[in-house]
Amino acid sequence: MSLVEFQIDGAVALITLARPPVNALNGALIGDLDAAITEAADPAVRSVVLTGSPHFAAGADITEFTDTYESGDVRLVARRLTHVIRHLEQLPKPVIAAVAGYALGGGLEVALGCYFRYLAEDATVGLPEITLGIFPGAGGTQRLPRLIGMSPAREMIYSGRFVGAAEALELGIADRVLKPEALIDEAMGYAGAWAKGPTVALGSAKQAINEGWGR
Repeated sequence: MSLVEFQIDGAVALITLARPPVNALNGALIGDLDAAITEAADPAVRSVVLTGSPHFAAGADITEFTDTYESGDVRLVARRLTHVIRHLEQLPKPVIAAVAGYALGGGLEVALGCYFRYLAEDATVGLPEITLGIFPGAGGTQRLPRLIGMSPAREMIYSGRFVGAAEALELGIADRVLKPEALIDEAMGYAGAWAKGPTVALGSAKQAINEGWGR
């Protein structure tokens, strides 16, 4: 996993996207993330923190996306990312997205596949695909409305505008807003607390909620 770092601290897995400068999502990064999620499925891992630095993930790699579009296989990019987000969502344990910098497009869609989203105070999220003449293709059109309501989600998706951490908290995209310098330590602390909880019951509750939503 050359583009994703995987570390274990007690019963918490820390997965870090590591494709500088902005963790643009290309095929290799998506594949490495999928492998890391598989590793995090180990029963010894009781909770997970997913992050990226200095940016969580600033969307799809436009160069690769353009090449794929020209080859006629553009839907493969969305399908691969959709699979990985679904894989992440189905982990039977709490997963926290610790969002620093930008989480845009596919990056926000990845974060929406997590149990919780903790944002740094200077973080920015959004689904700007509409400004490129496309729309969120990896589940954002489904997960965002379910999370924050139909009208606010429509406004974000139709406008493609960026949302700061404070507004993200108000809308319900963010569960917590933390100091940038404390983001990882605090996310790991919360994950450690979840790891001490009833993992089987938490996993079952997560599955029941997902199935109730048709996810």
